[in-house]
Amino acid sequence: MSRDTLSSVFGALADPTRRAILERLRDSEASVAELAEPFAITPRAVSKHIAVLEDAGLVTRSRDAQRRPSRIRPEPLAEIDDWLGAYRQLWQHRFDRLGDRLASQQHEKTGTTPQKGQQ
Repeated sequence: MSRDTLSSVFGALADPTRRAILERLRDSEASVAELAEPFAITPRAVSKHIAVLEDAGLVTRSRDAQRRPSRIRPEPLAEIDDWLGAYRQLWQHRFDRLGDRLASQQHEKTGTTPQKGQQ
């Protein structure tokens, strides 16, 4: 995933209304009017939020008679999860090392020998 794509996806996700729209679309597609119902904003404002989500690749819109239902595109979210995975592994490794160090200090303090996997 390119930096520009990451920036646009994270930018789109930075807004709580857009995140709520994505949560709603996770269950099923919806029209602007349906998406606007739980918010204290106009359908026009919801359309602008959907446009930002669409520009980031998180949402697609289709034409269905007189409706233009929006649906979520999971691919950008999967790419972000992959990107975050490297950081998740880094922190997990650091926490594992910290846990080993704390266990070692505890064993030094009590004078016991650490069990395998507790060092």
